[in-house]
Amino acid sequence: MIRSELVQQLAEENPGLSLRDIEAIVSTFFDEIVRRLAEDGRVELRGFGAFSTRARDARTGRNPRTGEVVEVTAKRVPYFKPGKEMRLRLNV
Repeated sequence: MIRSELVQQLAEENPGLSLRDIEAIVSTFFDEIVRRLAEDGRVELRGFGAFSTRARDARTGRNPRTGEVVEVTAKRVPYFKPGKEMRLRLNV
């Protein structure tokens, strides 16, 4: 499901809300998750899972097209750990 499909689904389930309001709610939701992760925080949604970041060390990589050696800098990457309820529902 992509963002526009989510907005459409929520609009169908909540006819009392305008499309503009639903888009604002969805944008705020995702913006807050990103903001919190950027502050090196953690976001937990009970029954769904937890978003966090992990550090990746600098390393030497290769350009797959040319084979050229490339230095990859250290960085933080997003990480998602599914919750127990999600794992149970997926493995029914």
